[in-house]
Amino acid sequence: MDGCASKTICSLDELKKYCAAVLLTIFFTLIVAIWSGIGFLIFWRRSDEWFALLTAFFLVMFNSTYPGFPISALALAYPALTVPITFLSGLGLASIVLFLVLFPNGRLVPRWMGLFLLLGMIGAVSTVLPPTSRFNSNNLPWWLGLVTPVVYVTIIFSQIYRYRRVSTRVERQQTKWVVFGIIVVLTGIFVILPMFTFIFPALNQPNIPSSVFLGLITYPLVLLSLPITIGIAILRARLYDIDVLINRTLVYGTLTVLLALVYFGLVIGLESLVRLLTGQVLQSPVIIVASTLAIAALFRPLRRRLQAIIDHRFYRRKYDAAKIVEAFSATLRNEVDLSQLREHLLNVVEQAMQPVHVSLWLRPPEQTAKHQGVSTSNPQEK
Repeated sequence: MDGCASKTICSLDELKKYCAAVLLTIFFTLIVAIWSGIGFLIFWRRSDEWFALLTAFFLVMFNSTYPGFPISALALAYPALTVPITFLSGLGLASIVLFLVLFPNGRLVPRWMGLFLLLGMIGAVSTVLPPTSRFNSNNLPWWLGLVTPVVYVTIIFSQIYRYRRVSTRVERQQTKWVVFGIIVVLTGIFVILPMFTFIFPALNQPNIPSSVFLGLITYPLVLLSLPITIGIAILRARLYDIDVLINRTLVYGTLTVLLALVYFGLVIGLESLVRLLTGQVLQSPVIIVASTLAIAALFRPLRRRLQAIIDHRFYRRKYDAAKIVEAFSATLRNEVDLSQLREHLLNVVEQAMQPVHVSLWLRPPEQTAKHQGVSTSNPQEK
């Protein structure tokens, strides 16, 4: 009986491992399909642009360089594939550095970035060389390890310089999309996942199925924001939606943090007050309900206040235009003189939109009258 029971337990454990392996294989296949699918879409839609082809190659090859993906295990299972897989991994890492330096128009800005591009590609390729190679990153002198952070700091500087001095309006929108995707990845890895493991301490224990599963699943899911935002940037699809997206993210992200701090502060404060008055340590449902109602009451006014602050600080032109239109609406309700109203309208258009030329055409009340036009010009061109 004991032998049968042990065999049954072993078979159940093997079945669980097999099912987990099948689910992970399906999951990673879907991840690879999404990255590669966006790469092939860029190749299909923008095959006439060489930088779009480089981006498509980077998206397709990224999964061969990401640690933990099944393709990296093929070299262990089939030693004959070690050389081609190492070569593909090197190409993939080099394409990542090329993309970061040349985005969004495929040109070096400033020109001296060519040296750091070469150093970055050499450093990236050295990480995938065999451990026994003298050119592997782990076998190089320690002082050469300082080159990598210097290269990436320089890349960040060059992108800021490009954005402020060289990029066109469309290229700036492309940069915003990619930076937004990178921020989502960094926030997910360094903020959300640590908070998740803080709330569930059992996930911090190594070598347990839940922690291994969390590590294998969450990182690829968080990284999915990169191919999506890169695809939007390269395909130039709905580029200007990023301004609304950033605005909403700033508002609701800040709102969530503030409400969470207020909620925990109320819960802790009220519990301390109850303990001080009654001498008992307990979690009263009344405290939870009162804190929740306070959060519900604060949501709308706090959101409006945050929206006004963020518009005023980060979207000054939009904020000024909204104020001008609001002031004109108040004037419109009180003004009855047509000539004065016309002047107010033209001033509002000039201040809010700042066009080169503004014209206002008024149709006379009589159908037989000649068409008359009134115009004004903005003396300061864009």
